[in-house]
Amino acid sequence: MEIMNWRKSSHSGNGGADCVELARTSTGDIATRDSKAPNDGMLRFNPPAFAAFLAEIKRGNYDK
Repeated sequence: MEIMNWRKSSHSGNGGADCVELARTSTGDIATRDSKAPNDGMLRFNPPAFAAFLAEIKRGNYDK
């Protein structure tokens, strides 16, 4: 199992309880996981896919 250095945003609300954590993998991918359920899996993106994902978030395409 790969050991990753997970980071939370300094802008996380609610004392950091409701946020996404990010880590860079050994292959250069970006991994994401839910900070409330860190053992429930993660999503891995290559850098171009992660950039596209962030652009979609910024456009509001994942807002409830």
